Amino acid sequence: MTDAIVVEGLVKRFGATTALAGVDLTVPQGSVLGLLGPNGAGKTTVVRILTTLLKADEGRAEVLGLDVVHDAAAVRGSIGLTGQYAAVDEYLTGSENLEMVGRLYHLPKQEARSRADELLARFDLSDAANRPAKTYSGGMRRRLDIAASLIARPQVLFLDEPTTGLDPRSRLGMWEFIADLADGGTTILLTTQYLEEADRLADGMVVIDRGRVIARGTGDELKAQVGGQRLEFTFVRPTDVVEAAERLRPLGVDEPRLDEQTRRLSLPVRGGTEVLAEALRRLDGSGVEVLDVGLRRPDLDDVFLTLTGHGAEQDAEPDDTAPAEPEPATTAGSVR
Repeated sequence: MTDAIVVEGLVKRFGATTALAGVDLTVPQGSVLGLLGPNGAGKTTVVRILTTLLKADEGRAEVLGLDVVHDAAAVRGSIGLTGQYAAVDEYLTGSENLEMVGRLYHLPKQEARSRADELLARFDLSDAANRPAKTYSGGMRRRLDIAASLIARPQVLFLDEPTTGLDPRSRLGMWEFIADLADGGTTILLTTQYLEEADRLADGMVVIDRGRVIARGTGDELKAQVGGQRLEFTFVRPTDVVEAAERLRPLGVDEPRLDEQTRRLSLPVRGGTEVLAEALRRLDGSGVEVLDVGLRRPDLDDVFLTLTGHGAEQDAEPDDTAPAEPEPATTAGSVR
């Protein structure tokens, strides 16, 4: 399968800060790659380089066989981009925003209008089509921004935290739409802090931390790196957590994780229901009161914590606080 995106040895520095320290990745044509990592890992920096908004200090990158530096205009004409923050003209209506982007992509006027109507309907914005974008809610602006990135049916789509600010219903609708695009052959690079989103949409994942790739593979392969299963307990009293940890520690393959405030205990184990039964036997007669108990596989939250030592908070990335260059050509083809 041909690679639609190729990244080799990307290095980017901002003063004394190294945002990228030699990132390598590939995205096969027609697939979805989830680019994951804690805040400040460099995910958005990768996207900005691939979409010609930023130049790397070292390394190379190609999109559809086009060099992102030497063939920048051709790259821009073949891609769509939705950044972390909605970039719409507040004084234009929804329809006018999409038609404007279509015209920047050199679509004929009638085609731009038709495509705008199609996308407004798809993103449940038809009723607001003739209202100025400044009257839209944050979620509506986000949906309009994503619609704009699709106006010219790009071969490669970059989605940088695409569902941030959307309500749960809109997020589910967006997931369905992204899956439909991938099924139709669109190559997608997706950065996200919603781990369920990556697990559901991505064919493969790359985890970066402090500008370096630290893991790659499918969701199941990454979870396997964490290993085993976990016993999860919720107790009635905070003191029960400490007592249970002492009794259950010999069953674990690693130290238990305790949270007395939430009265929870998590213990990495090997085995299935037999280890759960043994754990309950060890607690029997101890005076510890169990409110809830379960045995589960690691999820992507565990992957983040194990591989990076950080959670996946929703704050902005420190290396991406500066706004992207506001040139229409960067997301809407070559404008002359």
